[in-house]
Amino acid sequence: MNQNHKIIVAITGASGAIYAKVLLDKLMDLKQQIAEVGVLMSDNAKFVWEKELSNTNYKKYPFRFYDKMDFMAPFASGSANYATMIICPCSMGTMGRIAAGISNDLTTRAADVILKERRRLIVVARDTPLNLIHINNMKAITEAGGIICPATPSFYSNPNTFEELASTVIDRVLTLAGLENNSYSWGEKQ
Repeated sequence: MNQNHKIIVAITGASGAIYAKVLLDKLMDLKQQIAEVGVLMSDNAKFVWEKELSNTNYKKYPFRFYDKMDFMAPFASGSANYATMIICPCSMGTMGRIAAGISNDLTTRAADVILKERRRLIVVARDTPLNLIHINNMKAITEAGGIICPATPSFYSNPNTFEELASTVIDRVLTLAGLENNSYSWGEKQ
């Protein structure tokens, strides 16, 4: 277990604010494994959070939030040694800019840094249906070393709430990020 794990979380304006909420909640629960969490949240992400979750609770998390154009943020450079970036949920527009290598804001710059440093980029894609451009962008990010983890929940743990359903995706994301997370595993007795 890496107790110096530094993580970037980017929240875009795609539908699925529940995924971002559950991710931030779980990162708080796993704080003993994490040295730092930096959060990027677009204006559209704030709007979607307020619309879908009927609150502004994103303001209450103890993580450091960065402005979308703050290129002085530590993770705008590979020398800051952030190990993982999670984009959750990730809009197709953000994914397209990352796939094309366009670093026009801190989210896309941070993703570019993570990929160039051969670190872990986890993209929680949240859109359906997909067109060929989306699929090719996912392919380009995968070929560059990123991980596409669609926001596709599972049901074998018998989730009872929206948060439990979202957790089926976020638990997978946290495992991909290299964090030890006590969650449902197929074939294990609960």
